[in-house]
Amino acid sequence: MYPMTETETERIGKQLQAQKPDIKMIEKLIERHDTTKMREGIRYYENENDVLQRNQYAVIDGVKMIDHEKPNNRIPHGWHKLLVDQKVAYLVGQPINFSTDDEDLLKYINQYLGEKFDDIANELVKNASNKGKEWLHPYIDENGEFDYTITPAEQCIPIYEDKRQTKLEYMIRYYPVVLGEKEVIQVELWSKEDVTYFILEDSTLLFDTSELVNPASHFYFVKNQQETGYGWGKVPFIPFRNNEQEKSDLHYYKQLIDAFDLKVSDNQNSFEEIQELIYVLKGYEGQSLSEFMQNLKYYKAVNVDGDGGVDTIQGEIPMTSIDSHLDRLRESIYTFGQGVDVQTDKFGNAPSGIALKFLYSLLDLKSDTLERKFRVGIQELIWFLCEYLSMSNLGEHDYKSVDYTFKRSMITNDLENADIAQKSKGIISDETIVNHHPWVDNVEREMERLKKEKQERDSLVDLDDESDDEIEGDGNDQAE
Repeated sequence: MYPMTETETERIGKQLQAQKPDIKMIEKLIERHDTTKMREGIRYYENENDVLQRNQYAVIDGVKMIDHEKPNNRIPHGWHKLLVDQKVAYLVGQPINFSTDDEDLLKYINQYLGEKFDDIANELVKNASNKGKEWLHPYIDENGEFDYTITPAEQCIPIYEDKRQTKLEYMIRYYPVVLGEKEVIQVELWSKEDVTYFILEDSTLLFDTSELVNPASHFYFVKNQQETGYGWGKVPFIPFRNNEQEKSDLHYYKQLIDAFDLKVSDNQNSFEEIQELIYVLKGYEGQSLSEFMQNLKYYKAVNVDGDGGVDTIQGEIPMTSIDSHLDRLRESIYTFGQGVDVQTDKFGNAPSGIALKFLYSLLDLKSDTLERKFRVGIQELIWFLCEYLSMSNLGEHDYKSVDYTFKRSMITNDLENADIAQKSKGIISDETIVNHHPWVDNVEREMERLKKEKQERDSLVDLDDESDDEIEGDGNDQAE
């Protein structure tokens, strides 16, 4: 069992390392690439749950057939989207704060990452939660500027150097394109220095002759009036994992959502099928049930024999037990989905900070796991940025000098937090206090404001001292 045994991907990866890429190996990897779970997470995020595919069946003459007459309500619930959106807003709803003593590097981080990365970070968390992981592709654009884009995980087949899956040896990316009047699969094989282009047509991989340069370098710089190709020295794809197992959040509570969907859908079916009264006829003298209903409707009476009669049975749905079952399912979805039940009434109208932390404890655990994985990815992105700065003669910078602060968005007791910040003055640095103050969104801007206010206060103090000296001097002159 993995990781003790060698996987198919690792075996083929070793062969790719030992020789030039073999077309048959790439074909085999693409054919066996299973994206079912990734697409399942996306489906449930878009509220396209399995219940939408459900049919009602009936046995007719011993044969099971789809019953098109029976009520078949299909009611999906967006639990997965709710839990993922909670996680996204909680972890990266506010911008990730980058800090370093290297002021030039910080300037370039703000220039090349900035608000774009804040938006990308939201998408990365959402996609990783749906699929188990997502990929970020850094590149140099046509203007020679550093840039990056998300590459969908369902298009990527990574081949690693080691069992720990920390160093990429190759990346196979494939996606559909229209070539002429037919759709084919474009295949890219990325190594540490270049990229080779192929076309997959009718399950056969062909060298892409439409590319002028193939294999091509990762990017090109014009130096001394000559365009020169360069490689990063790394495969330019960065994994952003949801957890160690690279499983989606849906994996842990899908069956609970399905059970909730089915129970609510079945309830709606029962409401449509059930009649208010069921009639039990004894000794009815009529010929058919339709005649009975007609007589009851128009004459308000029916004919029965001497010992006959009409009894009624009230059809009822056991709503108490159904509601109890749905409540348990709801609680389980929040528990195993590690979310925050916003309808909870356990903490009163003005909960304390400790109570709120307890409310967010499961979401904290889930977010801690993803944050730890994302820190590795962000650090690698900064490595690519520093390499670009070095190649562009914009200085040598240490990517490890950058620290990242995820400022989590949670309901807080601002009065308590502000009081803690005030009492921490002189114990910890002002920057740390500002970074954790509930009203501060941009730490750098707030520190600049504090610096400016201090300078203004100091200048006013200096003016007051000069005024006092002038008054004192005038008094001495008069005395003389």
